[in-house]
Amino acid sequence: MSPTPDTPRDLVGIGVGPFNLSLAALAHPLAELDTVFYEQRPAFDWHPGLLIEGATIQVPFLADLVTLVDPASPWSFLNYLRHRDRLFPFYFAERFHIQRAEYDAYCRWVSENLPALHFGHQVDAVRFNPERDVFEVDFTQLDADGEAEALGRAYTRNIVLGIGTEPYVPDPLRPLVEAPGVPVFHAADYLDHRAELLSAEHVTIVGSGQSGAEIFLDLLRARPAGHERLHWIGRTEAFVPMEYSKLGLEHFTPDYTRYFHALAEPVRDRLVSSQWRLHKGIDTDTLAAIHDELYRRTLNGGWPDTVLTPGVRVRTAGRVATTKVELHLEHIEQNTRDRLTTDAVILATGYRERPLDRILAGLDPYLRRDSRERPRVDEHFRLVLDPSVTGSGCNVHVQNAERHTHGVGTPDLGLAAWRSATILNAVTGKEPYPLPTRTGFTTFGLETQQPQIPSARRPKALTPLLDGI
Repeated sequence: MSPTPDTPRDLVGIGVGPFNLSLAALAHPLAELDTVFYEQRPAFDWHPGLLIEGATIQVPFLADLVTLVDPASPWSFLNYLRHRDRLFPFYFAERFHIQRAEYDAYCRWVSENLPALHFGHQVDAVRFNPERDVFEVDFTQLDADGEAEALGRAYTRNIVLGIGTEPYVPDPLRPLVEAPGVPVFHAADYLDHRAELLSAEHVTIVGSGQSGAEIFLDLLRARPAGHERLHWIGRTEAFVPMEYSKLGLEHFTPDYTRYFHALAEPVRDRLVSSQWRLHKGIDTDTLAAIHDELYRRTLNGGWPDTVLTPGVRVRTAGRVATTKVELHLEHIEQNTRDRLTTDAVILATGYRERPLDRILAGLDPYLRRDSRERPRVDEHFRLVLDPSVTGSGCNVHVQNAERHTHGVGTPDLGLAAWRSATILNAVTGKEPYPLPTRTGFTTFGLETQQPQIPSARRPKALTPLLDGI
């Protein structure tokens, strides 16, 4: 803790999701850094509504909070298993991709043991104090019921925003989601409403990504053969697998992130929209499991009562009578329209970055924006601010709010540790975490990459002992 409340900290983190949790874990052994992290929620949780039994994360377990920059860290996933006496069972399980629930439990273990984290603290405003050359962070301490308990203020030279993403609801469906008593839910709340969805006569899943596939599979397995009554639609032209080739995955390396950041803004915008299969497709094992389950239900003759239609968007939606929902659909390729009446709708429509405008309103005069009014972010994940701020040694870093400047790897867990280390290296002005200069075999751009093959390690020559010694 700071010696006095007015003493500026080195770093204040706002939000404690996986990315700022990674930063806190890597900052923990740096004794010279005075850090604190504020989170509004009472405890850590990671997409609790989507912790479907058996669902796995889409990156290997090495993409934990720390391992890819500090394999010896006490906050690694393997060390978590050791503390839980589960290292040998994991070894024999031979699993490279762990279940979502296990990743959530691992992150909660880390969050419960890092002293710099303060849950139940809502950050209300951020300002720059030019007289002291520090940021002021106003927060409200909340009680167990989420009610205001006390007000506080912290001073800091660096801020790291890790406020995460929020569920995205398409405009045509927003009135139904917000209306009480209407069975239209976002996938983020799936498990909270699973029993209600299982009892509904007919259920429609909107969204052709991984979450939509997992929810369709979970409902399919739980409903009786011949009476499934499930409808799955999505905007993409097919229920397609995610790009998971080894060279394709090199789009999630620091090499590609640096390449993408150096591109012109219009090129970056065009690439982000065209690379959806790198992160919005469906895991091939999930697609196979869906097909296997559907096929199993044909063994006694007939077809399951399911409809899977890609290439469809929802134009409008409304209530029918008192309990049903009517979706007005348009097939994008056929340019045809139809109506679908259903008893419940689950929206697997993804997430969007939370806007920074509210929390950064006090810094707006200092903020530099691009041609589309988005914050500019430099190669060290720092917001580009007026030199009167950055010249004083004060910076605001962002985590998972820079896809427009750093590309598709922004929300990927595999880059969490590298980005956190990059931020800590910038904050300290040193290199507590040496980072590799090359991370992929692909050369992005017309640059000559010299092979860097380490020379063979030679045995150390021993000095012969003299006789009699």
